[in-house]
Formats: sequence, structure tokens, C-alpha cells
Amino acid sequence: MFNIVRKSIEWGHDTLTLETGKIARQAHGAVVATYGETSVLATVVYEKKAKPGQDFFPLTVHYQEKYYAAGKIPGGFFKREARPTEKETLTSRLIDRPIRPLFVEGFKNEVQVICTVLSYDMENDPDIVALVAASAALTLSGAPFLGPIGAARVGFVDGAYVLNPAVDDMEKLRDNPEQRLDLIVAGTRDAVMMVESEAYELSEAEMLGAVKFGHDQMQPVIDMIIDMAEEAAKEPFAFEAPDYAALYEKVKGAGEAAMREAFANRDKQQRQAAISAAKETIIAALSEDEQADPNLDTCIKKLESGVVRGDILENGSRIDGRDLYTVRPIVSEVGLLPRTHGSALFTRGETQGLVITTLGTGDDEQMIDALHGTTRSNFLLHYNFPPYSVGETGRMGSPGRREIGHGKLAWRALQAVLPAATDFPYTIRLVSEITESNGSSSMATVCGSSLSMMDAGVPLKAPVAGVAMGLILDGERFAVLTDILGDEDHLGDMDFKVAGTEKGITSLQMDIKVAGITPEIMAQALEQAKSGRMHILGEMSKALTSGRTEFSAHAPRIETMQIAVDKIREVIGSGGKVIRSIVEESGAKVDINDDGVIKIASANAEAIAKARELIGAIVDEPEVGKVYTGKVVKIMDFGAFVNFFGKRDGLVHVSQMASGRIGHPKEVVQEGQSVKVKLMGFDDRGKVRLSMKAVDQETGQEVTEEA
Repeated sequence: MFNIVRKSIEWGHDTLTLETGKIARQAHGAVVATYGETSVLATVVYEKKAKPGQDFFPLTVHYQEKYYAAGKIPGGFFKREARPTEKETLTSRLIDRPIRPLFVEGFKNEVQVICTVLSYDMENDPDIVALVAASAALTLSGAPFLGPIGAARVGFVDGAYVLNPAVDDMEKLRDNPEQRLDLIVAGTRDAVMMVESEAYELSEAEMLGAVKFGHDQMQPVIDMIIDMAEEAAKEPFAFEAPDYAALYEKVKGAGEAAMREAFANRDKQQRQAAISAAKETIIAALSEDEQADPNLDTCIKKLESGVVRGDILENGSRIDGRDLYTVRPIVSEVGLLPRTHGSALFTRGETQGLVITTLGTGDDEQMIDALHGTTRSNFLLHYNFPPYSVGETGRMGSPGRREIGHGKLAWRALQAVLPAATDFPYTIRLVSEITESNGSSSMATVCGSSLSMMDAGVPLKAPVAGVAMGLILDGERFAVLTDILGDEDHLGDMDFKVAGTEKGITSLQMDIKVAGITPEIMAQALEQAKSGRMHILGEMSKALTSGRTEFSAHAPRIETMQIAVDKIREVIGSGGKVIRSIVEESGAKVDINDDGVIKIASANAEAIAKARELIGAIVDEPEVGKVYTGKVVKIMDFGAFVNFFGKRDGLVHVSQMASGRIGHPKEVVQEGQSVKVKLMGFDDRGKVRLSMKAVDQETGQEVTEEA
């Protein structure tokens, strides 16, 4: 019934197995990849015909995690998987980016790749397994795909690279000083296609070494996919790339001069208007049949690309007149918004980000429900890209894949310099509003976020800056561009984003549109990016060089205190009664965790002090020999009981009330009276012994025996 083909190799610390022919046989390609006990099913289906007039490649990738894979039931009211989580969205993008450039040029049939996590062993992250499975399914499907690709995760511990480190080693990268890198690299046999990473100030050489290590380690996976394809691949889809050479020559003849003149405009808005006019000139010069040709848009884009790329390769001249290495003018401002906790406006050329920092308490941490378990995050970064930022109208709604991806890239760049939670017990939320965009708004978000946090008083270890590099590649000739414009990204061959401090790289992301780049090109891009990053850090320092020492008047103050674990129940009280009373009486917000760490938050210092006092009264123990101020709560014939420490009472015997003889305690004290007492000790039954005569009731000073 089944025609099963299975291949296995020992890869890193576990066995990688690919299997086809048993599950999802009606898909054009279906592979179950298993690494350890993590399994992912990848399926590929493509349409045999393109839609009439289709002018783009409609590839969609969906990565989905099923809770049953980890033996869990989803939370929420409906108890089923709902909209994609952030992890699912980011992994979908991770798979899409290296496979998209490898489809044959001109192929515009709809393709859908679905990767479903079937089993998860809590050790091997499904994202790498899904990448491998998708590559294998595409290779077997018969689609015009120039793969296969491989993928690997790379760690960096004690100066050595580690292949596919366990999830627990990477989950809390910020809390693990030994692990300095989480890098994912994907590529073909000959070249690297995609890089995604977060790092702890690695040098350019260390980062390049990690990419090379990952590329070398994925080669056995590529060989295994090829071996499997020789047995199980379907017949290649009969696709012939459209021949539009004659149409392109007419488009070039009709509009090359106008297009070249349009790209001479250095202002983005004027340039776009001139490009639109050039397109109209081209269309007007064509016949009706040529105007209706579905390849017309492709020809016009090819003409635009040829004009821009030719000027760069031939003359080193870019659209806005810069050379290959110059960063656009930068203006950095902080403290723009009076009611926010921190704010910054970072402008680089025609790209601008307004970044706002909000400080919160433990109640504001984000709870993340994932296959690996429920975790909490105290650092949030949200990126918004409204349509007005590019002078257009457009959809407004929930964040799309682009917003989530760009926000996570900036998050990765900044996490390496955040203070430890024990030193800075705040939840930090950053919101980046992109108000203008002409290239690399994610790197503007990194720069603006760094300044905004410093404006809010966050003690960053160092400022972080980011820069986007581009590439124009033509055979053996190439040019690496620093700080690319939107058009250079759109018409170029690479988007290579590097962020970091003066000491090293904290994040690296690379996407390319060609079939891979060489280590030599990547090395030049890293060195050029370092120079650009240092320049940007210098410009940012004109606004701020370190975090402010004072918080905004509107920001909460948070102090921490540690109590014994066996005292937690006393502070919380039955049903939370005690901790609620502390909050009501002090006016401060109080959080306590399972380790006995208490966070007290308020914009009012007196409220924090009051909460500390109330908690201390519950958990602290009185010290023998110390003087306390108490209140007389009950008078007996033999003495008076005084409430002197929280809810603790002690007896002042009549002989300890005054130095002379006293007939009855009422001669000295009255109920409700405030008195000063010294804790003399405890009797055999643990009862408290207090003394009034050992303390000067006026000054509160101890009275010596001689006095």
C-alpha cells in the first residue's frame, strides 16, 4: 500500500531521518523529518498553471505548532490552536526567505508550503527540522526549485562553535553567560542563502566563522536530500521561462532615457513621481498587444534594475549621489514626549523612527504559552509600519508578518545589553512608530530604541546601533553598499542587516535574491558594516551616551527585597488577604515570586517605604538589645503589654517601668500611649521581655546602669 523511502544520518548529537511515501500522498511533495524525537511534516502543493495576468510569485509558507506534539492541551476558552503565535510567524518567514530565491525565474504559479510540528521532544527546536523537511519536500515535488538547501543552528561556547545546541541552552540566552550566540544559517551546497542570529557582542571574525561552520555542517543534510530525491522525486514540472527579450528591447528603447533621468532625482517623492511618468511614457510607446503582455511589468522592473545597478557597478554612483560607504545624515533627539517614560526620534536620511519606552512592573510581563512550556518575558518590542510612512494609503489592522519580523530583529539586537532583572526589576516595553521610511526602518528602530531606553533611565551595558548593507552582483563583479535606500533594497541582490555595540555584533540578518553569496562578499559586508555602525554610534552619542540617572516623574519606582521562602505564605495570607491589605494601606503595587523576591512599585517613594515597613513587620524578627517604639495595648496589675514589632506584643514588668518603686502600672502608662522599650530577651517559654526604664523616654537613648 505504501511506497516508503527513508534516509537517516547521524548529525550533531542526534539522528536525522527523512521519510516519504506514507503520509500526505496526495500532496506534490511530503516529507516527515525527525531529529531526536522532534518530528515535522512538510507538504508542498503547486498549481499547474499561473493565474492570467499574474505579475508576482505567489509563494506562501505556513509553519504551525500543534500542542499535542508536546502532550499539551491549548489554553483559552476554545481549547484549540487559534491564530499563529509569534514563534510560528517568525519560523514561517525563516523558511520562506531561503527558498523563495531558488525558484526558477519567471515561475509565477501559486505554491503553498505547510510545515506541521507532529512531535516535540523539548530538546531539538522544530524550526531547523521544518526547514530541512520543507527543502526535502520541495526537492521531491517536481517544482522548478533549484535546491535543495540545508540548515543548521550554531551556538558559541568557550570559543568553540556548537552544532544544534539544545533548546534549554538557547531559551534563556540572556541568563547564560557561557552561550554567546544563537545563529540559524541556511544555504545550498555552494553558498549561504539566509542568516538569522542574536549574539553577545561577537567580533566580525567570530560571526563569519559561525556562518562558515553552519554552512559546512549542513552539507551532509543536502547530500541526504539528493540521495532521497534519486529514489523518490517526481518528474520535473514542465516549465519554460517566458521569452520576453523582444518586448524588453522595445521597453528599453522607449524609456531608458526617461528612467535614467527619473533616478537622477535624489528626493524620494520626486523620484517616484518621475518613475511613474517614465512608465507612462513606455506604455504609450507600445502597441495594445504589448501593453496587455503579462511580462510588461517584469520588463519595466528589469529596466529600472539595469539603470540603478549599472550606475553603481560602472561608476560607483548611487541613487542619492553617495559613494558605496557613506551613511546618510543622522539626527538624534530624546525626551520629545512629556508624559512618556522615555522617547527618542531617530532620523537617518528619509527613514525615521519614533520610539517610546514604558516601564512597568512584574504584572506587566508577557506570558508566552508555547510547546516548550509557559514562560514570562520582561522585555517587549513592538514595531509599527503605518502606510503614511511611505506616502501611501493602506490597510490598518493587526501586525503582519513584516511587523512581527522587524520587531523581533530589533529585539534580538538589544537583548544583549539589557541589565539583569535582579539589577533592574522593571518590565520594559518599546514601541517603534515608523513615521518615514526609505530603507532599513528596522535598524532605525534599533538606534531609536537604544536612545529611548537611555532616556527612560534604563542602565544599558552599551548603546546599540544598526546598519543595513546591500549588494549588487553581476558575475564576478560586485559592490557592497552601506546604509541602503528602499530602491537599492528592492532592485539589489541582498539585504544584510548588522547591529551591535562598539565591542561587537549583537544581531545579524541576511536575505538574498540570488543563489547564494561567497564568504569573501560576506566578510567585506561585515567589515563595511562595522565602519558604518561606529559612525552611527558617534552620531547617536550627540544626543545621549548613557542612561539618565533620574526616572521620569510618571514612571514607577521599583525596589526589591528578599525574604525567606517559608515566610511567603505569611506575606500573602489566606486567600491573599494580607498582601491586599499591604497594597491598600501603602498605595504601592507588591509582587512576590516563588523564590521570595518581592518587587514593590510606586511613583511615590513614601508608599514604597510604607510597604517595606509593613512587610518587614511580618517577616523580620526582633533583635535583642534593640530599642523599639511601641504602643501600650493592655495594662495588668503586674505590668503592661506593649505592641512593639508588627503584630508582636511583649510584657514590660512593673519592675521595668521606672527606676523607682511603682504601686500600679497605671501610675506610669495608659492604654494607647506610645512608649519606647528595649528588647531584653525571651524567657524559658519564649515570651518577650521588654524594659522601659532602660530607655530615656524623651530621647529614645539607652540608659546605662551607672546613670
